[in-house]
Amino acid sequence: MITNESIDSFLEYLRLVRQLSHHTVRNYDIDLRSYFNFSKGEIDTLSIRQYLAHLYKKNSSKKTVARRLSALRTFVKYLMRQGLLNANPLIDIKAPKLEKKLPSFVGSEQIVQFFAAPNLKTYLGVRDRCIMELLYATGIRVAELCSLNIEHIDFKGLWIQVTGKGNKDRRVPLTKMAATWLKSSLTHPKRRVKNEVAVFLNRWGSRLTTRSVDRLFVSYKHLSNIAIPLTPHTLRHTIATHFLENGMDLKTIQEILGHTNLATTTIYTKVSTKLKKETYDKAHPLAQ
Repeated sequence: MITNESIDSFLEYLRLVRQLSHHTVRNYDIDLRSYFNFSKGEIDTLSIRQYLAHLYKKNSSKKTVARRLSALRTFVKYLMRQGLLNANPLIDIKAPKLEKKLPSFVGSEQIVQFFAAPNLKTYLGVRDRCIMELLYATGIRVAELCSLNIEHIDFKGLWIQVTGKGNKDRRVPLTKMAATWLKSSLTHPKRRVKNEVAVFLNRWGSRLTTRSVDRLFVSYKHLSNIAIPLTPHTLRHTIATHFLENGMDLKTIQEILGHTNLATTTIYTKVSTKLKKETYDKAHPLAQ
């Protein structure tokens, strides 16, 4: 049997020991409560199979099923280490195979169009353009952007220090253009400051959240009439693809993006190959 208390203890372990982000811990919470509410606390192979059948009956996507199984696996390992579970009920249960989709990216024309959307006559417009420039210049994650503090910026050396997944710090090069926009945002006369350390603030002067940045991108995407998907993560994929297209080696891209595994970075070689093939098909008179 599992209890709400054991889930609470596990979530506390993820926060304090593994130091996972608030967003990641919240997803674990959602996934485990979903199973707990269905199984009424039972955690055995039969209950898990019944739960999976329940998810498929609800037309849950393979991605959702795989994520919930992954959360359960991590939880089960925790319970076994704590002596709260004797056997692993997931040994014979396999996750659904997921299609490996190539990362989405946008072209230079869409980048220019998107970056022109903020109203630069206002502080919020300058801040938002700065966000766009910084995400595209560095490839950092939106959570890393929102947690950025002023002390983490080296304007002279053109570096920023970010805290990535697993609470790992890394230094990322900064372009002169991004540095210029950062200075414009930080010194803007209309910038209201309640949080004196954060780089990006909301209209009330508190630290900007990842959810707010996501909403900004949705708004500017519609404003600039861009039909294809464009999120903060799309900019991360885009600059990684552009890095590769311009000759940067995979190891350097891995370090800039903060990937733990080089295999994660290697996916961009497939994007680059696909992009070259599409360019060839458009340009060659006999390729159609």
